[in-house]
Amino acid sequence: MVERIPQPSIKGPRVRPSRLRTLLAVVIPLVFLAACGSTSTVAKVNPLDAVKVGGTAKAPTVTFTPKPLSVKVTTTKIIKAGKGPVLTKANAILFNYVLVNATSGKQVESSYGTQAAGMDLSSSSLLPGLSKGLTGQKLGTRLLLAIPPADAFGTAGNTTAGFAPTDTVLFLIDLVSASTPLTTASGAVVPPKAGLPTVKVVGTQPATVTVPKTAAPTTLVVQPLIKGAGPVVQAGQNIKVNYTGVLWKNGTKFDASADHGSGFDTQIGAGKVITGWDKGLVGQTVGSRVLLIVPPADGYGAKGSPPLIGANDTLVFVIDILAIV
Repeated sequence: MVERIPQPSIKGPRVRPSRLRTLLAVVIPLVFLAACGSTSTVAKVNPLDAVKVGGTAKAPTVTFTPKPLSVKVTTTKIIKAGKGPVLTKANAILFNYVLVNATSGKQVESSYGTQAAGMDLSSSSLLPGLSKGLTGQKLGTRLLLAIPPADAFGTAGNTTAGFAPTDTVLFLIDLVSASTPLTTASGAVVPPKAGLPTVKVVGTQPATVTVPKTAAPTTLVVQPLIKGAGPVVQAGQNIKVNYTGVLWKNGTKFDASADHGSGFDTQIGAGKVITGWDKGLVGQTVGSRVLLIVPPADGYGAKGSPPLIGANDTLVFVIDILAIV
């Protein structure tokens, strides 16, 4: 969906994020890391001992010889131990990173000097190696994390990001902050204006939305239903949400995050989702539930998004803002 908002049944509101996010795959259970101590009397050599971290605070560099660097299991090395709380899979984190292809030594991407990246450690789209390597670490830690193909892109590799099927993925990571996302909206109830769709939400299930049999609005409608007490969402931030989307013309659901088994993470206010989301969610607060009525000009326009969203369809979304990640 060309940097637009998702709708599961049509590969939906799953927007295409930054290159780092394209690295995300499936979460698997936490296992002990290769860096754990051994009961053997012979010390194991950590392949990450060959990696040197240099540069500056705003532009760190990662170098190593000889090349390639390869690991068979997800491997970590602590550069600086943090003193903060231990991360769990329930956390959403902010972190800075340098991403390197460990075969060539080429730097693929870096967040330093720009904006810290967000990641939900419970996300079903997370690389298994990231889950293994970061869960159990302390906030404030700087670490190296090497991920073998089996815990990264598998036998397919990731040509978009420049990784062949046999390439090890190497990260330098600084763990900046962590929070625990809400499971549903929480805050003060806001009475909606008359004439809008009615909404019923039970737990984390998809919202039930009843659309009135009237003409659709021609401009974007942003109606808070619950006002959360969390921080204000700013353009460029990554947020975690639950959402349900239905068509104004007949009330048919075309997508819901619950149908995918987890919340949806995206950068907001940066053109990564449909314009209606960027306009309607920036400025809202964490914990809020927001009703968006999105006209075609702020949605999928005259082309629609077949097969479920037709040409010039008006969309109705119910969105719970769970965290800034």
